[in-house]
Amino acid sequence: MSVNDDQAQAGNERWLAPTAVFDGQNLLDGQALHIVGGQVVGLAKKGSIPAGMPVTSVAGVLSRGYFDIQVNGGGDVLLNTSPTPEAVRKIAAAHRKFGTTALLPTVITDIPEVTEAACNAVLEVHGQDGVMGVHIEGPHISLEKRGTHNPDLLRPLDETTIALVRRLRRQGMPVLITLAPEAVQPGQIQTLVDMGAVVSVGHSGADAQAVRALLAEGAVCFTHLFNAMSPMQSRAAGVTGAAINSDAYCSIICDGIHVSEEMVMLAERARPEPDRMILISDAMSTVGGRDHFDLYGQEIRLVDGKLLNNEGNLAGAHTTMAAGVERMVDNIGVPLETALRMALSNPARMMGLSDTLALMSAPVSDLVVINDDHQTRILVESVGAV
Repeated sequence: MSVNDDQAQAGNERWLAPTAVFDGQNLLDGQALHIVGGQVVGLAKKGSIPAGMPVTSVAGVLSRGYFDIQVNGGGDVLLNTSPTPEAVRKIAAAHRKFGTTALLPTVITDIPEVTEAACNAVLEVHGQDGVMGVHIEGPHISLEKRGTHNPDLLRPLDETTIALVRRLRRQGMPVLITLAPEAVQPGQIQTLVDMGAVVSVGHSGADAQAVRALLAEGAVCFTHLFNAMSPMQSRAAGVTGAAINSDAYCSIICDGIHVSEEMVMLAERARPEPDRMILISDAMSTVGGRDHFDLYGQEIRLVDGKLLNNEGNLAGAHTTMAAGVERMVDNIGVPLETALRMALSNPARMMGLSDTLALMSAPVSDLVVINDDHQTRILVESVGAV
């Protein structure tokens, strides 16, 4: 892509020359990014950069920032307890510092009024500050596998939630909704899918047959694989076995706490289709905030890296997408480009946002650098103004 002389003379045009570039699928050596007006407009070999153009060398892999589809909070803010546009912006800002430049703020089980208020808050910010849509996780889940979700607020999927999702979709906002087979009736998943919602199976103790019924209606994902779902056994696949055997997407928390590294390795190798694993943080307000917060009237505290409620159950996670990428490469042993697809391209594809979150047209403020130790930093913090 060419720019006119006026743009170049005004200093709007420059090039970034990193060690490698992640283009959304692969790592590319010897490439440079063409930046015009603070936005990526092209990719070319370093040797083809026009003479006289400003070039900034970058030590590390350059990529668009991460897309986290499950973010409950950050920066001392929890969406359920502060369902406001200002809270959504604070959550997004807290995670951006750690390389997550796109996210789905997540509202967990609550009364209908809180769920609606949270969704309205996300809707108001949608398209700004990296807010790409909303994730509704509960209250339509099983009592048995509720985790830290309030048991008194669980209920079957009803017209209240269906109408809410329909309105959000008509207003153009992507919606991810986590449901359990125990909480839905035949045909309800199809109804959600037909309106453009992305349905994920989670917080369920169902058997594999019940899970496959939801997949047949259009569910395309499983929420935090291994956690809050019936396990694999020799004579019963459960939700976990059905998930791993399916060609649906599976999100997973890779913090060394929620899932053992051996099980992450097993799942990553066992999937029948490539690029169906998605990294998530399931982060709470402690990311970029204090080591405690209130949820459902209980104090949740950070203890040895674990967020625990009064029952000793895990209550979300204290981790980031950047930490997940680093762990996937260093501890699980997957190639960096695989980990980057898990953290960006795979969730974008599932949510229908591949074009929106492509490297081309990305603002420079959404670029990250991954160094040789697989640690992530925001580009502008690494090299200054670009």
